[in-house]
Amino acid sequence: MTASRRPLLFTLALFAVFATLPAVFALTGWTGGMGLATRILIYATAVVALDLIIGYGAMVSFGHAMFFGVGGYAVAVVAHHTGLGEMPFGGSNAALVVWPIAIVVCGLLGFVVGWLALKTSGVQFIMITLAFAQMVFFLLVSVQSWGGDDGMMIDRRNTLPFVDIGRPTTFYYVCLAVLVMWFAFCRMLVNSRFGLVLQALRQSERRAVNLGIAPLSFRLATFVTSAMGTGLAGVLWANYARFVSPDMAAWTKSGEFMAMVVLGGLGTLVGPIVGAAAFVGLEEVLSTWTQHWMIVMGPLLVIVALYRRRGLVGSFLGGDRAH
Repeated sequence: MTASRRPLLFTLALFAVFATLPAVFALTGWTGGMGLATRILIYATAVVALDLIIGYGAMVSFGHAMFFGVGGYAVAVVAHHTGLGEMPFGGSNAALVVWPIAIVVCGLLGFVVGWLALKTSGVQFIMITLAFAQMVFFLLVSVQSWGGDDGMMIDRRNTLPFVDIGRPTTFYYVCLAVLVMWFAFCRMLVNSRFGLVLQALRQSERRAVNLGIAPLSFRLATFVTSAMGTGLAGVLWANYARFVSPDMAAWTKSGEFMAMVVLGGLGTLVGPIVGAAAFVGLEEVLSTWTQHWMIVMGPLLVIVALYRRRGLVGSFLGGDRAH
């Protein structure tokens, strides 16, 4: 297998495995498998978006869970006010209406946060993204009409034409389709001239500026794109769990996302998908032994960071050279 073909074949094999999982669960009778696999796909969508800015843009955001939370809350809030008859034109439960609204809201928030955070760099950038995430978290906690600390229940999932996403298997394949399309878009983006400029800025901003490149516009566009992708994952989570809470936007969730990216492999796009599967799978196994499962997970992440610096699949795929 040549190095150039290895990432593509690995990605196709990974998605093929995901496609066959429902049949495997049906044959084995594992009733909890579908829920576990669905969670992996949703988190994978979020961490592919995060890898876009960390692995390719060298923008370490410690508040990306705010977009995950806002995406989920957008679905819940629209459903809540639609049920009360308070939405314009009677509201809607259609996914083709609600999901774009949620994604646009996340994009607008990403633009504001990115515009301010990208005026700085390094630790200051990290702290600004964290500060915005904490503001969003406490806003969600304080709005009692949206459930406050208790969160919000969602009566039913959004509707798609000709597709009943109320069925777990159908919803799983919808999540898989979303992940595949989002991954394909991100891969196209990083392989385009835009992506090459972004990586040039990561390697040497001074050299890129001397070539006439405006760093802010490229980085801001990437940050907004990543925010929208993470918000899309939040939309899927709200439909999966039919429940949202401020914890979706907590800094701990941002930490989990970053751990998944590092665990799978920075700058590979497909690596974070494997990282999400490994993280969620380990959480499922370890939580059956103890409620303090992070005591075990923490050292495992440290070992991977020390001895597999490119993550679980980064060395196999060759890092950025895979793209």
